[in-house]
Amino acid sequence: MAISGRTKVIAIIGHPTSQVRSPTTVNAELARRAVDAVLVPIDLEPDAVPAFLDVLRHWRNAPGCVVTVPHKSACAGLVDSLSERARQLGAVNLIRRADDGRLEGDMVDGEGFMQALKQGGFDPTGKAAVVFGAGAVGRALLLSLAAAGIRRLVFSDPDTKRLAQLQQLAETAGVASLLSVGAPTDLGEFDLAVNASPVGMGTDERLPFDPRTLPVHAVVADVVTDPADTPLLRAAKAHGCHVQIGNAMSDAQLAMQLAFFGLL
Repeated sequence: MAISGRTKVIAIIGHPTSQVRSPTTVNAELARRAVDAVLVPIDLEPDAVPAFLDVLRHWRNAPGCVVTVPHKSACAGLVDSLSERARQLGAVNLIRRADDGRLEGDMVDGEGFMQALKQGGFDPTGKAAVVFGAGAVGRALLLSLAAAGIRRLVFSDPDTKRLAQLQQLAETAGVASLLSVGAPTDLGEFDLAVNASPVGMGTDERLPFDPRTLPVHAVVADVVTDPADTPLLRAAKAHGCHVQIGNAMSDAQLAMQLAFFGLL
C-alpha cells in the first residue's frame, strides 16, 4: 500500500531492532486488511526513550508504539496509565496514544506465549515448567502459566534482584506456592522449558540451559526471534523434544496489537 499524508504510523522501539520481525508480519497483515497504516522500527538507546515518548504524545497520526527489549520495564514508569497486568508486571510491550495525548500501556507477551503453546497442542494444566530468565517476559510468563493451571514453576536467573522482584510478584498475585527459584541441573521432571532471556540472540552461540536432561516429551520454547532456529532449539530437536520458536509468541500477538491500536 502507498504511504500518504493520512497514513497512521506505529513505531516499534528497541535497542537493537535488527532482530525484530514485527515490521514484516504487521505490515503484511495491514496490507492484507487494506488498513492505511505502517509499522516502522526505531532503534533507541535507553537514554532517548523518555524524549521519544514525549514526542509520541504529540504525534497526531501515531496510534502508539510497540516496545521490545530492553525498554519494556522503563516504559512502564513513563506512561500515564497501565492495565492491571502491566501494573503487576512493571513492564509494557504496547503503548497506545489517546486523543488527548495520554499514553496507556499494556503487556501481552504472556498471552501471546500461551496462545502459541495452545496452537502447538500443549496444555499446561497440571504440568511442571522451568523458565530461564526473570525479566519482563519471564514475569509475564509467571502470571500466564499460573493462570493456565501449571502445577509447578521454577525460575532461574543470575540476577538476584530480578528473582526477588519475581518472588514479590508471585506473592502479590497469590501464586507463590507454585514458584521456586534456582538453577536445576537435572531437568528430568519438567514438561516445559523456556528461554526467556536474550541468550542465543544473533551470533551468540551459548545455551541458556542444556536440554539433554529433559524428557523427550517436553516442549522447549525460546523467546529469541533472531535467529529463529536458535542454538537451544537445535540442541532440543536433536534430543527429540518438541520446540516452539520465538516468532510463534510474537506472531500470536498480531491481532492483539492491531486491536489495541484500534486498527481492526
